Amino acid sequence: MISASHITYYHLCHRKLWLHHRGMRMEDNSQAVAEGKLIGETTYARRPQRWKELNLGTLKIDHFDPSTNTVREVKKSSKLEHAHIAQVKYYLYALEQRGIMGASGVIEYPKQRRSTEVPPLTDADRREFGRWKAEVERIVQLPECPELVQKGICRNCAFRDFCFV
Repeated sequence: MISASHITYYHLCHRKLWLHHRGMRMEDNSQAVAEGKLIGETTYARRPQRWKELNLGTLKIDHFDPSTNTVREVKKSSKLEHAHIAQVKYYLYALEQRGIMGASGVIEYPKQRRSTEVPPLTDADRREFGRWKAEVERIVQLPECPELVQKGICRNCAFRDFCFV
């Protein structure tokens, strides 16, 4: 089953996707990931009064406002915004597949004091999800870990030691 992490990692690093799918959870030992979780848990103290956590099986949406059908995702930095947008769009698609039509999304970057509205789903997005899923399935079924493709994001990646040591 494809999770939001699969979609995010597909957009960031196929190697990370392959390793994550096989149960490697290097994020548990990452200072950067711990900082991001702390920001998400402490920034909006009153949010739980209005927002609900939705568990959709392989997808867990931390902040959902059922009165406006809005997904809010809190992130540490906008440096990987393209992957964050893909993740939220995947949430919107999953909600749509469960009969919640017209949901919207917002990505919040509290440290930068800014947010990004995620555009509503389009027919092109829906077709793209099929391609993403097929590519994720292809990558995770590879018999060997994909080759290392060094990127700027490798410097702060939780999997850095695996790839470079």
